Order: sequence, then C-alpha cells, then structure tokens
Amino acid sequence: MRVRAGPALLAAALAALTACPEPPPFRGPLVLGGRRVAPEVLNRGRAVFERACKTCHGNGDGQGPTGFHLSPRPRDFTKGVFKFGSVPAGSLPTEEDLRRVIRDGLAGTGMLPWKLSPADLDAVVPYLMTLSPRWREEPAGEPIVPGPDPWTGREAAAAARGARVYHVVARCQSCHPAYASPAEIAAFAAELGRPVPQPRPRPGEPVATASDFGGPILAPDLARDTLRSVRPGSRLADLYRVIAAGVGGTSMPTWKGALPEEDLWALVHYVDRLPDRKAATASR
Repeated sequence: MRVRAGPALLAAALAALTACPEPPPFRGPLVLGGRRVAPEVLNRGRAVFERACKTCHGNGDGQGPTGFHLSPRPRDFTKGVFKFGSVPAGSLPTEEDLRRVIRDGLAGTGMLPWKLSPADLDAVVPYLMTLSPRWREEPAGEPIVPGPDPWTGREAAAAARGARVYHVVARCQSCHPAYASPAEIAAFAAELGRPVPQPRPRPGEPVATASDFGGPILAPDLARDTLRSVRPGSRLADLYRVIAAGVGGTSMPTWKGALPEEDLWALVHYVDRLPDRKAATASR
C-alpha cells in the first residue's frame, strides 16, 4: 500500500532541501594580539570551543552550566585577564601561554589537560582571543626569558639564600605564610644589613588580597597548597615563570628586574624545597 504524503509534510521536506546552510560566524580575517588570523581557523576554533569548553566556560563568560559547581570558577575570557603567563603580570599572555594551560591544565582546579590535535589547539587559542576586545587593541606581552640557573650544583646554598630573599628582601610573607621564626628573620635581616620586617598577625597563615576576579584571593601556602601552573616534570622552570612574571589580576607582582637574577633563582630553589621543610617540621 502506498502512503501519500500530506501537504504539510511535503512543504517541510521541500524547505529542508532548499534551505541554505547557516553561514559561518567568521567570514573575514581578524587581527588578534597583533597577528592576522584567517576566518577558517577561527571557525574551526569556535567548533572546538563549543565541543570541549562551553560546558564550563559558557559563551566565554565563565557561566557554563557545569561551571557553577566548580571552585575556583572557570575563567571569564571576556575580561581579557589571565593569571598564568610568561609575560609581566597584567599583560596579555602569548598564544603559547594559552596553549600550555589548555594542554597541561591547572592543577587543583576543574581545568583538566586537554588532548587536542595540534590543528584544533592552534585554532581554539585564537578563537579565545575573539572573546575579549583587549586582543583587538593590544599585542601580547613580551615573554620573560629566564637566565641560566647560577646555582646548579649548589642547590642547598641557593635555598639558604632564598630563605633570606623570601623573608627580608622580597618580603613574600606579607601575603604568603612566613616559614621562618621571628628570631630567624631578625637574624637574616642583620646578616643582610636590612631593617627587620614588621611581623603581621598570624604570620603562619596566608592573607586574602584583592583581585580582578570578583573578590579577594587567598595567597597560596607554598609549602602545602597545590600550585596551579607548576608541574612535577618542569617544576623549577614553572616556579621561575610564576615568580618572575607574577600572577595576572592578583597582588603577586612581576619580580623580573626587581630582583637580581641570582636572587630570583635562589627564591625558586627555596620555594621548591618548602614542601620538604613543612613535612620535616610536622614530623618532629
């Protein structure tokens, strides 16, 4: 028996056959971060974002349906403010900085490592840059290049110098916990010929400071907390990058140029050994 289609069904079929496909959102190139990006790259990047990122990051504003359950909340790309880059804090990160975060994730957060193909990774990065007007107005910052580690083979001496830099020269305990006693800090200051830093209440606890991310942020306890962009396989290099460049949108400043390179690396070695120091102290 043959079934005859009704007028409504025939009209729907005809509309489906004659309908034009939805035009791609990007029809021409854009200059983003000082680089011209082809529309086909941006359209591919948008498709990757829709598939892999939207559930947490929403339309780029960090308001995705699963993002509400995450702490810290997903990054709001529309602000153009990023914490972890190789550039001075406050500058736009490089494309490689964005690739690194996507590829490796951020420890202790909902941002997991993504195993994207090289083409998809190279496409989604410039698409992210379309979400904030900053990328159309500013180039990316100049990457901070680390000098050679002058303490290679003398790591214990580096950590000893780093303790003095941390507590007296850079005064990192203004936000992070102090890891030396008041007597030790006074001795460091006397040795360096510097004033003794004024102790703050509860020096063993971190301090919450203002940020550009919607509220205060608690400085990490460097001996205990998971450091977001520091990984076991590249720990020293990652620590150098964070200390030298600073953390965008927070009170963590850029230390490159403010400290001699020797002291920067000494601070890296000291922070690297803090978890071991904390464990040794707790076991006594």
